[in-house]
Amino acid sequence: MKTGEIERITGSVITATGLTDVYMGEVMNVGSEGLVGEVIRVSEENFTMQVYEPTTGLKPGEQVIATGRRLVAELGPGLLMNVLDGIERPLDAILKQQGPFLTRGIKINTLPRSKKWRFNPIAKTGDVVEGGDILGEVRETRMIVHKILVPPDISGKLVEISAGVFAVDDPIAVIEKDKEKKELKMMQEWPVRAPRPFKNRLALDKQLITGQRVIDALFPIAKGGTASIPGGFGTGKTVTLQQLVKWSDADVTIYVGCGERGNEICEVITSFPKLKDSTTGLPLMERTIIIANTSNMPVSAREASVYMGITIGEYYRDMGYHVALVADSTSRWAEALREISSRLGEMPSEKGYPAYLAGRVGEFYERAGRVETLGEPRREGSITVIGAVSPPGGDFNEPVTISTARFTGVFWALDTELAYSRHFPAINWMQSYSLYAGQLAGNWAQSFLALKAQEKKPEMFWEERFPAFEQLRNAVLELLTKSAEAEAIARVIGETTLPDDQRLILLTGQLIKEGFLKQNAYDEVDSFCDPFRQVALLSMILRFYVKAQVLIKNQVPVERLVDLPILSKMKRIKEDRGLQVAILQLIQEVDVVLEEIAQKYQVKF
Repeated sequence: MKTGEIERITGSVITATGLTDVYMGEVMNVGSEGLVGEVIRVSEENFTMQVYEPTTGLKPGEQVIATGRRLVAELGPGLLMNVLDGIERPLDAILKQQGPFLTRGIKINTLPRSKKWRFNPIAKTGDVVEGGDILGEVRETRMIVHKILVPPDISGKLVEISAGVFAVDDPIAVIEKDKEKKELKMMQEWPVRAPRPFKNRLALDKQLITGQRVIDALFPIAKGGTASIPGGFGTGKTVTLQQLVKWSDADVTIYVGCGERGNEICEVITSFPKLKDSTTGLPLMERTIIIANTSNMPVSAREASVYMGITIGEYYRDMGYHVALVADSTSRWAEALREISSRLGEMPSEKGYPAYLAGRVGEFYERAGRVETLGEPRREGSITVIGAVSPPGGDFNEPVTISTARFTGVFWALDTELAYSRHFPAINWMQSYSLYAGQLAGNWAQSFLALKAQEKKPEMFWEERFPAFEQLRNAVLELLTKSAEAEAIARVIGETTLPDDQRLILLTGQLIKEGFLKQNAYDEVDSFCDPFRQVALLSMILRFYVKAQVLIKNQVPVERLVDLPILSKMKRIKEDRGLQVAILQLIQEVDVVLEEIAQKYQVKF
C-alpha cells in the first residue's frame, strides 16, 4: 500500500506529497474516512487531487492512499431502475444502509453482489471471440435484455462458458490466449474519461421521436445527434428535458441532474417511478437510470457525473440499443470546472472560465453518435446527448452557450418572453435551428408507410403531405417568419392598418402558435403527440390558410375570417383524445364554413 500525506487543502482541491509514481486520473483515498479523490495535476514535488466528497474537518498531515486505479464505472446487469450519485454510488442502497443522510467516505458497490441473474449463453465453447462479441443475455427488466459483452480489450478462444444463475462477479466464462487463461464475469469496468471504442460511425439519418411538436416537426434531432437547450431562469428547461426522457423513443434513457436544485431532482425521483412507457405500458424506470447530483454536493462530483452518465450510455449503446442522455445542466458542470481551475491558480479566460472550457465541452458532446459497434453479431447503436445550458440573465453570448452551440447539431433556444406569456415549451422558433432537418425528412415518409402497412392510419384528407413533409415544414417556418415581421410592423402602426393579406398571415401564425407549437406537459392527452397527429394538425392549419388566401385575393374582408368561432376549436383540437377522427370532422366543418363565405362573395376555390 502506497501512502502519502496531505500538504494543503483548498476547498475540494487537495495537494499532497510523499508519492512519486502517481499518474493523472489515479483515484486516491483521502484521510481516515477514505474520501474519494482523483489526481488532476502532478509535479516533481507533489500532486493535486479533486475530492468528490466534502473535505470539512480534514487537515494537513493526514494520510493519502494510492489505489492504482482510475475513476471507473461499474457496468453490468442492475444499472437500470437505479438512482446513482455522481461517482455511481446507489442512493437507495445507501439509504437502507446508512439512513437518509449521505455519509462521507461510504463505500458501496454500484451493482449488488448478492443479487443473482439468470445467464443464457449465446457463444459456445471453442468459439474465437473478440472485444464486443456477445457472450450471452440476461433479462435485466421486462423492457431490456442485457447483453453480456466481451470487454473491448480482451480476445481469445472460449474454452469454457456456463449457463445458470450467477452474481455479477461470478465467473461465467474462461478465455484463453497465448496459453494464458482469463475469467470473464457479467460485470466489467471502464474508465469514465475514456470513450468506449466502436467499429464505424454511421450517418445521422434516423430521427429520435420525442412527441414534442415544436421539436419533432420544426427542429428535429437525430438518433446519435447532439442538442443544446439554453434558457434563462423559469423558461422551462427542466420540464422540457423531463418530457424528452419520458416520451422519446430511445431504448434506454439516462437523466443526469448535474448541480440542479434538490427539489427538482426530488421531483424526478418521485415522479418517474409512477410513469408508464408510451409504447409498452410498463413502468418508465425499467429503461431509465437517474444520476442525482444536487447543487449542495461537492462541485467536483458535478464534473464526474456527466462522464459517468455518458460512459454508462456508451455501454448500452454497445449492446445495440438507442440511448438518450439528458444533462441538466452543463452550465453547473462548467461552473465546477471554473471553481476547480480557480483553486488550482490557472489563468482564467472569459468570465473566469478556464481556457480549456471549449475543449472539455467538445470532448463530452463528441462521445455522442450512431455507430456500428464492435463484435458479432453485427449491430448498431446510438447515444443522443441533450444538454441544458443556464446562461446568466438569459445571455446567449456567454462562453458556455457559445461553446456548446459550436459542438451541437440542434439549438432549442428557450425564450423568456414566451415563458412569461405561459407559452410552453418556450422554444423560440426564430432563434432555434436543427442541422439534421434535411437528412431526417425521409423519416416522415417511412413513418407514414409503416402506419399505412399496419392499417393504423384512417383515410386522411392530405395523404400526399406525409412523403412531402419537408415542404410542409418549410411552409410553416416561412409563415412564422412572415408573421413575426408583420407583428413588428403592427406594433408600430397597429394591426388594423395592415393589408388584409398581412392580417391573414398574423391570424395563421397565431393558429400555428396556439394550435400546434403550444403543448401542455401536464395534460394527459397533449403531453405526447405522435408524428402522424403532428402532420394532421399542421396540414389542417395550412389547408385553412390556402383557402383563406383565395378568399382574401377575391376581396373578402379579413374580418369575416378573424371572427369565425371555428378558429377557437382549431386551437383546442390538439387536446382531443380521438384526434385522428375529430380532426377529419373539424376539417369538414372548416370547409363548410369557408364554402359558405365563398358562395356569399361568389368566389370559387
